[in-house]
Amino acid sequence: MINFLFVAAENDAIPKCKAGGMGDVVRDVPRQISERGDSAHVIVPAYSRLHIDGQFIMDLHLNLRGENYTAELYKVEPKKEFDNLHHYVIHHPEIEAGDIAHIYHNDPEEPFYTDAIKYFIFCTAVAEAVKENAFGTIDIIHLHDWHSSLLLFLRKYHSSYSILKQIRFVYTIHNLAIQGIRPFENNYSSVRNWFPDIELDYNGLMDYRYQDCINLMAVGVRLADAVHTVSPSYKEDVLLPSNPPDFIGGEGLEADLKKADLEGRLFGILNGANYNNIRSAASGKLYRNTVRALFGWLQEESKKYKYDFLAHTGEKIMDYVEKKPDFIVSSVARLTEQKFYYIMRSPDAFVQILEKLDRVNGIFMLLGTGAPEYEDLFRKLSYKHRNFIFTNGQSEDLIDSIYLESDLYFMPSLFEPCGISQMLAMRNGHPCLVHHTGGLKDTVEHLVTGFAFDGKTTDEKIENMVNSFDIVLDMFKNDKPAWNKIKANAKKQRFTWGKSVDDYYKLLYAITI
Repeated sequence: MINFLFVAAENDAIPKCKAGGMGDVVRDVPRQISERGDSAHVIVPAYSRLHIDGQFIMDLHLNLRGENYTAELYKVEPKKEFDNLHHYVIHHPEIEAGDIAHIYHNDPEEPFYTDAIKYFIFCTAVAEAVKENAFGTIDIIHLHDWHSSLLLFLRKYHSSYSILKQIRFVYTIHNLAIQGIRPFENNYSSVRNWFPDIELDYNGLMDYRYQDCINLMAVGVRLADAVHTVSPSYKEDVLLPSNPPDFIGGEGLEADLKKADLEGRLFGILNGANYNNIRSAASGKLYRNTVRALFGWLQEESKKYKYDFLAHTGEKIMDYVEKKPDFIVSSVARLTEQKFYYIMRSPDAFVQILEKLDRVNGIFMLLGTGAPEYEDLFRKLSYKHRNFIFTNGQSEDLIDSIYLESDLYFMPSLFEPCGISQMLAMRNGHPCLVHHTGGLKDTVEHLVTGFAFDGKTTDEKIENMVNSFDIVLDMFKNDKPAWNKIKANAKKQRFTWGKSVDDYYKLLYAITI
């Protein structure tokens, strides 16, 4: 039996520990490993809350900042039990919940300041837990994004954790644009402050653009035994330099990624989607679940400044309870530059889409929270356009209804390492309109399983986005056989974790199945 340890910032196998697609991956891959008869342990930070009902396992004694720190290891209950699959959290008072999904901190004046502190403590505690044999003898450690890459720094440079050199390390890149860049020294949230006794390898650790800083995403790429992008097309993208906003590629790390590729360490393997044990949603509950979510948010103290907007949204949605629309377009996403740059760049293009929808008795439903400037933009558009229903919050019941009852899923991502939303929409037989980038290239085929737009420049892409929407509406109204064929093709697609994890074993884990 092979013994795995997964280390990440999110794990949707336990309640209230997900902000994005990483949480889905860290939930599903260990389950696949369990079903193959191997053993998996998954560990994430407690964020001052996830340990509360857990089972205390042990104290972990660390030396950080030249001082003695004590972190606590807890075993926690998952949403669903699997054989030989165990879930843990690390608690320490400085590993705090952030303002993004109660996980990440948003530090606009000094990016990654707070998150780096908590992940420095977390990763060192994980290294200590491995050293103390808390999970048995580990064969493979699978790290996810910059939040866990410090384990590779400890493996290479920290004399107390030489045991890590006996273990194969795999590093998955979920979002190359978020790199965890922090100063080497002269800052509380710096490597020197937290690890004063380690002689720093400046050339091996530095960010190429900010050479007085460590780049923790680069640490993962440079030091892991295998590096993994979450789709084959995203792997090809990141080997090329970025030219924003027209093209998002290696984000300054393309040289490291090319080196990893030449060394046979870089692999592009598509994420899977869950086709079993799906959380059930009842048809016909879309508007009721919208109203229920709005009433719930109205009771939250944090939503007080949005009362007027929530009431405005509720009033609009009631119009559709009795007089249902003929066509529903939807998006469920964090409101960020990655997901909605084209709309921020050209709100007029989005207004054109809304006007085209209005002419066919259609509505656009967007659910999400995120960057304040994006929330503000969508609230303003919602006030102006009767058929734009913007639900500015999070609700699992409403998300399930949106995926179940939409006619078209809209995903105009600036870049997309893999994407899970398009897979979930297609699972329900709903075509998607996507920007043909990254993992969206690998999952949506234009006029076969969905619709796609692209272009050489950003302005050309925005123009093609609107033109592609015309193609969608024309087919829906005037060519039902073609529309139904695309729906059927979308529903037949199967992006299974079984196939992906076969490739994990062979390529990432270097295990013969």
